[in-house]
Amino acid sequence: MTTGSYIFLAGASRGVGREIAKYLTAQNLRVKALLRSETPELEAIGVKTIMGDALNVRDVEAAILGDEPIQTVISTIGGLPSEGERADYLGNKNLIDASVKAGVQRFILISSIGTGNSAGALPPQALATLGPVLVEKDKAEQHLIASGLTYTIIRPGGLKSEPATGNGILTEDPRIVGTIHRADVAQLVCGCLNSPRSHNKTLSAVDKNMLAGQLEFVEFALD
Repeated sequence: MTTGSYIFLAGASRGVGREIAKYLTAQNLRVKALLRSETPELEAIGVKTIMGDALNVRDVEAAILGDEPIQTVISTIGGLPSEGERADYLGNKNLIDASVKAGVQRFILISSIGTGNSAGALPPQALATLGPVLVEKDKAEQHLIASGLTYTIIRPGGLKSEPATGNGILTEDPRIVGTIHRADVAQLVCGCLNSPRSHNKTLSAVDKNMLAGQLEFVEFALD
């Protein structure tokens, strides 16, 4: 991290994004977050919050193309089916395009196992249920890859809101599926920040003790 630069976080109000915010601020890193509503809990831990909607291009550009340099953008955004227009593609597209304009050095996108070439990892019933969301996530992944930004795409398995186990792992093997705690995903994401090995990689994230099946695979080392 360059002194004075920020990590820009989209999706910090809940889930993996909230865990990433807590992990980064605990390391005294400067974090700026785009939020649709006031979140006092984030401000209390030192996150600089900016009100806006990722689906609004002007909001996103105002947040990213400011005077304060942003070195890395991390996006965990995605819409629930009840929320109407999903941010999985359009919101991330806006973030990616603004990052290109701003000269951001790095973009880390949190996607999902079942996206792209990992579709075969999911059981047919799960794939059918998640299909529309996974299509949007795949479009976001492809837009990021084509953007020219240095990227890392992390596809977690099924997510649990429990304390970190420390057993979260990454792999390039798209056949892997399992579950992982959100706090462990956050640790893996933050580990990628200073790992040149993770540049321009698409990685699945699971807990090595919560795998589905006995498939042999190679763990991806960040250093």
